[in-house]
This record gives sequence, structure tokens and C-alpha cells, in this order.
Amino acid sequence: MDPHENPYTPGAGARPPALVGRDQEMQAFRILLARLARGRPEQSLLMTGLRGVGKTVLLAAFEQHARAEGWVTVDSEIRRDVAFGPRMAQLVRRALLETAPSNRWLDRARRAASVLRSFSLSVSSDGALTGTIDVEPLPGVADSGDLSEDLTDVLVALGEAASQHETGVVFLLDEVQFLATEELEALIAALHKIVQRELPIAIVGAGLPQLPRLAGEAKSYAERLFRFLQLGALSSGEAARALTLPAEELGVLFEPRAVETVVAFTEGYPYFVQEYGKVLWDRADGSPITAVEAVEAQAVVEVRLDQSFFRVRIERASELEVRYLRAMAELGAGPQRAADVAAVLGRRTTQLGPVRSRLIEKGLLFQPSYGLAAFTVPQFDRFMRRSYPWP
Repeated sequence: MDPHENPYTPGAGARPPALVGRDQEMQAFRILLARLARGRPEQSLLMTGLRGVGKTVLLAAFEQHARAEGWVTVDSEIRRDVAFGPRMAQLVRRALLETAPSNRWLDRARRAASVLRSFSLSVSSDGALTGTIDVEPLPGVADSGDLSEDLTDVLVALGEAASQHETGVVFLLDEVQFLATEELEALIAALHKIVQRELPIAIVGAGLPQLPRLAGEAKSYAERLFRFLQLGALSSGEAARALTLPAEELGVLFEPRAVETVVAFTEGYPYFVQEYGKVLWDRADGSPITAVEAVEAQAVVEVRLDQSFFRVRIERASELEVRYLRAMAELGAGPQRAADVAAVLGRRTTQLGPVRSRLIEKGLLFQPSYGLAAFTVPQFDRFMRRSYPWP
């Protein structure tokens, strides 16, 4: 069929043509904004899940809804190589300028600008991040050098300004698991004060499955400030709709067994459904798309996943780290004990501890519970077994 009409979108973070199976998460976000708009406190949101389940897609959907409701939104992807303090100064600056142009600031917005200037100087020696805001810093506020205290000051000031200008601010942060402990602690402490003041600021984050544990370790009261939304694979019915609805809108149907083939192979993971749908559309002769065509497309789908979705992650691993991942794959898809992986490799657990830690830091593994590690990427065990033969 005509590839120019292909409706499937397997790009990183690209919104699928049919966003199915995420109604509860969208409703939770709507309630969050509605309550904050009424001056009532509500838990912010942290979404967790494996790669490819649609966390970034949902962040984009949240942003679209918030803007339609008149909220200011700022988004950022957390990176280990970018300092969190200066990055937050940039985001607050953007939010403040979107709240109102500087020539229309009311008194609280001008105060927020001065607090932001102080914060910028505390996290960057020259204050260049806010150099274009022509205000003097506010002495004694957001300038202590303690990230937790200073970030709290600047976000409270932003919330007060947003309230006076009859709007609110939503921070949309991706890859939150890459925050250092003190950075996550500062973000949670700032949110705690925002909730106490009943200010219209929401923090919505997304990250890998270890995020609830990291948040709890950073601040014991994190579970009372956030609602944790765990995103998993779609159900069989949801995956079937994600596959068939975009094609139906263009007058193309699937044979039932073709749908069953795709759902079984993808196991309901949204990214895999999009990848399979794209390949199948381009290879199919016409409507209806047949079960034979779906089976014949599987090898092509595997190659595409191996060359992009999987390969981009394994390339960050050293030779020893690859061997560790391959040993885990030999044991199966689920969480594995460090001692069992060490036994497969013929080494002691203590020898491989640093390897395991580096794989967790790189986002290839996570710890679902003490002593266990699991892949952050669905079907990664399959990829390792077909790409790295076991000696």
C-alpha cells in the first residue's frame, strides 16, 4: 500500500494515531489541573514503566491538554551531563515569561523575577541564565547555595506570580530517574511547600520503574505528594484497537488472525505495535491485510527493532557489560538474582557488582526489589539471544 498514507508512528515519543489504553492517566491529569485551578491541593504525577510503553507520549498529551486549558507548560528531559540547578533556572524563566510579558508583570511577577535572578546567581556564578531579565536579585532569598531551599524559594515565587496572573504552571520532566539524590530531594521539597501554600504549580514526571523507590529514598513523604502511575503493556483488546483504528480511518481492514499475530508478537507494547503496523502497511497488497502478510512481516519487524530500538541501547555497554546482559537473557525475561547471573558467567557476585551498578546507571537495568535486576527494555532478552550467540 501507499507508504505516503502510512498512519503508524514508531518514532521516539511520537504520538500514535490512536492513543488507547491510557484513559485513567489522562483523567488523573485532568483532575490534577482542575483541583489546582480551584485552589485545592492535589498530588502531582510520576509515571513509571519500561521503555516503549508511551511515557513520553503521555507527557506530550498532558501538555496539549494543559495548554488548551490555559496553563503554562514547560518541558525538559533530565540528563546526567546537564546540571539540574541551571536547567531549572531556565525552565522557571521560560514559565515566568509565558505567564506574562515583562512589561505587564504585576508585583508578584516582578518579585519572582528578582528571586529567579538570585537563584540563577546561586547555581551559575555569572547569572547568565537570567541575564536578559532586567531586575536586581533579591538578597536573602534563593541565594543560600542549598539547592533544596533555593529551589523551593523560586518555585513558590513563581506559583504566587502565576496565581496573581490567574494561570498555573505545569513542569513536564522526562527521564526523572537520572536526577541525583540531592536533586530529586530538592524537587520534592519544593513541591511540598507548593502544596502547603496551595499554589497552582504541578510537577509531572516520567521515568523507569525504579523511580518510586528513588523518590521514597530522597524524601520519606514523597508518596504523599505524588500519585505514581505505572504504565505497562496494553491489553490484547487495547493493542488490537491501537493497530486497527488508524487503518480503519483510511478504509483498510485486517483479517482477525492478522491482528492476533501482531498482538502476540508485540505483547501489547505500544512502540512495537506502531513498528509492526508501519512495516505491515508498507508490505501489504491491499485491504484486508492478511494473516500470511502479518507472519511474513515479522522478520522485517525484528530487524528494524534490532537496528534501532535495541541497538541504540546496547551500544552504550562495554564488552563485559554485554556479557552480563547476555547471561541475564540466558536465564529468562524476568528479574534475575545477582548470584544466578554470576553463576552463569562463572564468577563471584562481588566481582560483578560494579558491572551491575553501571548497567543500572546507564538505564539498561533496574532493581524491582532488593537483590534482583531486570531489563528496562521489553523483549530485550530475545534481542540478546538472537544477536549474541552464547559460547
